[in-house]
Amino acid sequence: MFRNILTVLSCLLITIGLQAQVEKAMDGTFALTNATIVTVTNGTIENGTLVIRDGRIAALGSNVTIPGNAQTIDCAGKYIYPGMIDSGTRLGLSEVGSVSLTNDYREIGEFKPHMQALTAVNPNSVAIPVTRVNGVTTVLTMPSGGLVPGTAALINLMGYNPDQMYAGAKGVVMNFPNSGKRGWWDRRSEEEIQKEYDKNLKEINEVWEQVLFFQEVQEAGEADYRPEMQAMIPVLEGEMPLLIEVNKAADIRAAIQWVEDRELSNVVFTGVAEGWRVAEELAEAGIPVIAGPVLSTPTRPSDRYDRPYANPGLMLDAGVKVALRTNEAENVRNLPFNAGFAATYGMGKEEAMKAITIVPAEIFGVADQLGSLEVGKAANLFVATGDPFEMKTDITHLFISGYNVPIDSRHIQLYQEFLERSPGVRK
Repeated sequence: MFRNILTVLSCLLITIGLQAQVEKAMDGTFALTNATIVTVTNGTIENGTLVIRDGRIAALGSNVTIPGNAQTIDCAGKYIYPGMIDSGTRLGLSEVGSVSLTNDYREIGEFKPHMQALTAVNPNSVAIPVTRVNGVTTVLTMPSGGLVPGTAALINLMGYNPDQMYAGAKGVVMNFPNSGKRGWWDRRSEEEIQKEYDKNLKEINEVWEQVLFFQEVQEAGEADYRPEMQAMIPVLEGEMPLLIEVNKAADIRAAIQWVEDRELSNVVFTGVAEGWRVAEELAEAGIPVIAGPVLSTPTRPSDRYDRPYANPGLMLDAGVKVALRTNEAENVRNLPFNAGFAATYGMGKEEAMKAITIVPAEIFGVADQLGSLEVGKAANLFVATGDPFEMKTDITHLFISGYNVPIDSRHIQLYQEFLERSPGVRK
């Protein structure tokens, strides 16, 4: 126990020390000039100018008047993109995987929708600067564990507290019962798997009946204080999405039927590793999906090696609305490369870019604020030397909520430290 405490304290001291070395983000009026502006929703503007003022995009185009008080940044030969959105992570909730005291994404119990991921976010997580310097400005951070592990929150990757980081969207997470093996290590028999599946499905149905009953009692003005039930009311009323984690083809079909039986209007399927097998059924149901990780292995030994790469494109071709996620904590920075593989294996670069910008913004109901470069939207964007899906591309400038965020992180500091090593000073 004492050793664990020392480890946690050491990690915190290291994190504080590293964060202290990072430059401050700067507010102000900025004019990004001579750039190729990839708006995502309204085409590409050549040799354009984008003006940032009061945290928002004030103007953009090929003939823009630059305010007299603007700091001009010459972006000749470079590209401006909207900040990327990862639609499923544990970023800010997990620091050191092997030290349980630094992991806040899982709580005890099966049904706990009132557990808010936002309250547990660590704004000083060393993984946040590592992520954002790759162009990922916004993520959905999600709880896990149990049938209904809690409520996920969309956060911008800058701020001193969770409320400053909140990007305006939440969603209750539900793990749909899994009728397959959890992995190669799963030694359960088919009978044991089916027994657990039936048990979990029964529990979810019973909980749902309780939620419906609570809604009736509340409308009658006779409800007791039940925070776990109260947290589900926005889902019932369609005001908040229910994010259903489901992956196996048979389970996706069962989840579609489960949603239709309950006439839920705001549902998103997450994971959907075998979505390509039931893509037409997903499209017919009109349920958007958050697919990923794309950089993964096939769910079945008999599948082609590239099924995880092609999965988003195959669902998109069938008419499904598709966003992407990494489902990571430390490696959320790899979101553009997940999108790059999806683009290469059938999704196409334009649609893959939409899947990590405007599509998740639409799914979470914040498309009026995020997801594209448009006048009036929040200035979440980055300047790059080329295609952000290619590893050779460098990101030279980063803006979140209009703040000019330094291109600095723990990884960059280590790279610079050891790039030109010299002997230590003799005493």
